[in-house]
Amino acid sequence: MTNGMTQPLLQVIDLATWIDADGTPLRAVDGLSFEIQHGETFALLGESGCGKSMTALSLMRLLPDAARVVGGEVNFNGRDLLTLPESAMREVRGNSMAMIFQEPAASLNPVLTVGAQIREVLEQHTELRGNAARARCVELLEAVGIPDATMRADEYPFQMSGGMKQRVMIASALACNPSLLVADEPTTALDVTIQAQVLDLLRKMQQERGMSILLITHDLGVVAEMAHSVAVMYAGEIVEVATRETFFSRAAHPYSRKLFEALPRGDGRGSALAVIPGVVPPLSRVFTGCRFADRCDHAAAKCHTSPPERIALSEDHIVRCHLYGHESVGSLPSGASGTIVSTGVQPPFQAHEALLAVTDLKVHFPIRKGIFRSVAGYVRAVDGVDLEIPSHRTLALVGESGCGKTTIGKGILRLLPLSGGEVWFGAENISALSHQRMRKHRKDLQIIFQDPYSSLNPRMRVTEIVEEGLRSLGVDESSGERQRRVDMLLEQVGLSSDMRYRYPHEFSGGQRQRIAIARALAVQPRLIVCDEPTSALDVSVQAQILNLLRDLQQRLGLAYLFITHNISVVEYLAHHVAVMYLGRIVETGTVDEVLKSPKHPYTQALLSAVPVIDPSKKTEVMRLQGELPSPSNPPRGCHFNPRCPKAGALCKQIY
Repeated sequence: MTNGMTQPLLQVIDLATWIDADGTPLRAVDGLSFEIQHGETFALLGESGCGKSMTALSLMRLLPDAARVVGGEVNFNGRDLLTLPESAMREVRGNSMAMIFQEPAASLNPVLTVGAQIREVLEQHTELRGNAARARCVELLEAVGIPDATMRADEYPFQMSGGMKQRVMIASALACNPSLLVADEPTTALDVTIQAQVLDLLRKMQQERGMSILLITHDLGVVAEMAHSVAVMYAGEIVEVATRETFFSRAAHPYSRKLFEALPRGDGRGSALAVIPGVVPPLSRVFTGCRFADRCDHAAAKCHTSPPERIALSEDHIVRCHLYGHESVGSLPSGASGTIVSTGVQPPFQAHEALLAVTDLKVHFPIRKGIFRSVAGYVRAVDGVDLEIPSHRTLALVGESGCGKTTIGKGILRLLPLSGGEVWFGAENISALSHQRMRKHRKDLQIIFQDPYSSLNPRMRVTEIVEEGLRSLGVDESSGERQRRVDMLLEQVGLSSDMRYRYPHEFSGGQRQRIAIARALAVQPRLIVCDEPTSALDVSVQAQILNLLRDLQQRLGLAYLFITHNISVVEYLAHHVAVMYLGRIVETGTVDEVLKSPKHPYTQALLSAVPVIDPSKKTEVMRLQGELPSPSNPPRGCHFNPRCPKAGALCKQIY
């Protein structure tokens, strides 16, 4: 598809990438064709495992050893990158074409300072050395909004928050002014304010440099705000290409429409989200018909036997589906969005007694200095928090990265030592229990960690990971019963039971998160701390997980502390919301009270930064100045006052 340009910056023609797996090739990318114009943002959208990241790695020629490009062309600035020798490709990679990887924590070298990693790029592709390279490095860090860039350049990745690490990745990618930036999930796991800053930064850099962007994402809100053109990918091939306006007003492919229907919405609270049944088919399969046919509500006999051709619905809209063209097999209802259908399931009981009550919770980490490692101060990660979660209820905890949300969850579960306060679980003060006495509550209190990559043991198979809790907590089941339970849990979270003997590295990020959720559910807990459990998931899998969590809550009376930055998920799943800033709760209330009528300026800023699909619902973003202050030296009075546009003299004195 073209936008009137005679020569696109990037033209991909019939790209095919296979992965060798036990003698059977996995066709990760199977005949992909698309174009990216100069200065355009081209979004590649689709479920985990459909081949988006493998497409990016193919373009950059950074494929793992088991993968190889078996056909096609990648024409970039008039040269076919697939025919270049590696020495010439090294000049392209990081120079005229750069990439932001999906997981900055895994992509940055932990033993090198961030400045050294950016200087490495400069020294590879420019003549800058020594002080000149360092000055350019500091300039790049300042350009991406990192404060105290001179000092930060000498820090290591572990000393930075997730948002900071992502900005370092962007600075490194932009070091040589690339013509094309490949951004693989650049805002995954970032809170909404940092996400807004990152997207603004990419837009600004694009406008200043005339740069094109290949944006790989599963976030429809990000696509709506950033993209000029959209391509929907499924099982290794593109099924729909359109301009942003056309896609969001007249999505044509049944798969595209299903993605819209799976979005959580506040008006669907209490009802099940629409889900796409089944999973992406194995890419080792030789397809004879439409790849989506087994999951499509509109599939006819022809869809299973004959592959659909690319049909041009208009000059800027192409779809691969038998529902269109001269021999169409049916039709779709008009409109891109589906409706959320109520299941009619009502909670078996209404329980409002506090299952968990937290009073004046404090978690302070000592700062040690000197040869004797004496305590010179404290990082006040959580500084006097009160929370209450009834059984059968969900409390959503929202706030920026580094504000202490995860620390609260770990403190409640006694995974971190408490500096003060009380945690009551039912009628027992578990904050006063010894580790041995606390062990009996581990079955009732579970956690789903944010990063599935680091929370799953890479040396254990999936069946061992899910079964580990049953064994260690002494759940009285036989080996056969445990195996049947593992199979059931995997099916519940959208994985097939035949995946049980695989290792974590054999799964996509979204699939690894589903394994982590299955592990937490294995011991039938009463309360689960969900630390960003859907941040790595695409919308269709997210809908499955949210439906699962909601269904379990209704049937079993589970309570959730749901830590998230996804406001639409909060609106759909939560009953109450607590907004956190720099170790303190600044606003709390019901979902309707907080989201529809926020009172605190910080809450208002958070909500204004949420990307929305409908442009008519977009409000002006309240720009927050600077970063979170250091929790080791918080401001006096209200902690938000240095960044608050409404701060007065009283705010700087009294909390």
